[in-house]
Amino acid sequence: MKCSAIRPRLTRAFAYGTISILAVLSIRQLRAQSVTTQYSRMAPIEQYLMEKNGEIALARSAAPEAISRDATILVLGLHGYETAIQGNNGFVCMVDRGLVGFPELPEFWNPKIRGANCLNPSAARCILPLAKIRTEMALEGRTQEVMVRIRAALSSGEVPPLESGAMSYMMSKSSYLTDEHAHNHPHLMFFLSVEDPATWGAGLPGSPIGAVSYWFSSGKTNPELVGLPPIHIFSIGVSKWSDGTTARMD
Repeated sequence: MKCSAIRPRLTRAFAYGTISILAVLSIRQLRAQSVTTQYSRMAPIEQYLMEKNGEIALARSAAPEAISRDATILVLGLHGYETAIQGNNGFVCMVDRGLVGFPELPEFWNPKIRGANCLNPSAARCILPLAKIRTEMALEGRTQEVMVRIRAALSSGEVPPLESGAMSYMMSKSSYLTDEHAHNHPHLMFFLSVEDPATWGAGLPGSPIGAVSYWFSSGKTNPELVGLPPIHIFSIGVSKWSDGTTARMD
């Protein structure tokens, strides 16, 4: 099956895949209401945590072994992400929870979300810090202050501006990104500061490229976003899992 045929399903799954992927674009309103009710508040912290070795293995499965074997591995602790293994190739692999997204998403608090993600060196420098901030503040119960904190971090230089070439791998067959589907499809993500995703042909009929805004809403609906640089996440499906096996696209 062509990648363009699976784009709508990929877009739904991407919402909890990382940093990624921060917006549910095609969940029906009725479904969204029921999920919101089910995950209306934070679950006990233990439900978001994993056994350390299992989390390391899942994080590594985000990318082909040639990449992930020398990557830094992060695991989620009580207060945020911690370094479990220090790598030497600049890549950082982790298991995203729904907490890297937006509180208004219906599965933000879903404790089952496990999105294996491996960021290249550029994304590890400029995208990973934003994911850490989101997760740490969610665990602290400060979700309403996230954008204020991010704006301050970008303005002060604590978080560097988006680098050219920032991308990540999400090719694990063991990820769980949403209750809508048991697994995500393998894909790559590219982070770009562009005003209009249509310049990539993203989201157009027949295009294999999906795109979402990293900030999710706009300055018109969230004043805290005014003045922040646009960041879009472009997602492109691939035909194999990280272990080299063929991914079924049905």
